[in-house]
Order: sequence, then C-alpha cells, then structure tokens
Amino acid sequence: MAGKTVISEAHIRDALRRGLRTMTIAPNALVTPLAADAARAGGLALQRGTPDLAPSAHADHAAPPKSLAIGSDHGGYAMKTELIPVLEKAGYHVLDVGTDAPTSCDYPDFAYGVARMVSSGRTRLGIMIDGAGIGSAMVCNKVPGIRAACAYNEFTAWNARAHNNANVLTLGSRTLGIEVVKRIVDVFLTTDFEGGRHAARIAKLTDIETRFARD
Repeated sequence: MAGKTVISEAHIRDALRRGLRTMTIAPNALVTPLAADAARAGGLALQRGTPDLAPSAHADHAAPPKSLAIGSDHGGYAMKTELIPVLEKAGYHVLDVGTDAPTSCDYPDFAYGVARMVSSGRTRLGIMIDGAGIGSAMVCNKVPGIRAACAYNEFTAWNARAHNNANVLTLGSRTLGIEVVKRIVDVFLTTDFEGGRHAARIAKLTDIETRFARD
C-alpha cells in the first residue's frame, strides 16, 4: 500500500514480547482487525504519531534486489541446470541449494532450503522445481514469511507477484517445457507487488499465519 504501513497481528505480538504497553504508529497506518483485537487483549495502547517501533515481524528482508535462491529435486534437476545460466546472464546472483545430481532424492529437503534462503534474508526471491511444482509449494508455505506460488503460465506468475506478493515460485518440470518456464520466470522476477487493496489482504494472510505460530 503506497505510503501506508500495515500493522498486523504479528507486529502487535512482537511489541508485546518486547514488553511495550504503548505502541506509536504512523498517522496513516492501517491496523488490521486481528491486530486491533490482539492489542486490546494484550493491553497494548496504539497511538498515532512518529513511530518509535518500526514494524518488523515477518517483514520483507533487505536482501540484494537481484539475489535468487534456486533448488530442485531429481525431476527438476535438468531444467534447473538449464535455467541457471539464463538467470545469471540476466544479472541475477543465483544461489543453488541443490540437488547436485539427477539421483533420486526428496523434494522437501530442497524446497525447504530455498524457502529458508528467502525467509532469512539471504535472497530476495526463490525458485523451486520438482515434477509438478505442487509439493514444493506446500513445503515452502510451511516456512513463516514465505508466500510460494505454483505458476503454470505467464498470467499466474504475474498474478502471484502483483496481487499476492509471492516470494517463491515453484514449477513442474513434467508439466512445462523449458521455453515456457523461461517466460514464466521472467514475468515472476520482473513484476512488482501492486500494493493498494492487495496489501491489506496480504496482511490478513500474515495474521492467519501468526495465529498458529509458536511463541
């Protein structure tokens, strides 16, 4: 949301863990309903002014803008190997988390590796390739702060970024050809989040995620 900060339940929890009783937020900040409920329940007063606590919980990390983690299982290994030089030629700093051979392996291991690179701030975005892309999306979305999308054409790649602010793209090597994948990846990497009405929806998504987070 251009010019506005969204205060989610995660930010309220973070403030309460810090022992704050009053939290100053920007005059035009949007407070989600779950955040307002959490503040009331925790006895945290919200006041508008010059913020003295920058919202940090589940915030996007300041990773280098063209940094990218990539991974695959054995089914996506050949496609990953072909895709990496294309990404590097386009100026991306690519961190390959494996697998390093087409030998049978388990996709959750490498999907988790990609997700952790993004969630820890090592890279801005991630790409994971397995046979269908579905299982890897499930794994990545278990990691807090990750919004993984399994895209199968250019429109879904655009929508994932522009409306859903996805930070990991999963692909199916057995459902897509390499040329189609190149176009999908290009759209995903060059599309920016539109914010606006979508920012409040992403804040609600984050609120749902944090409801199940362990303190």
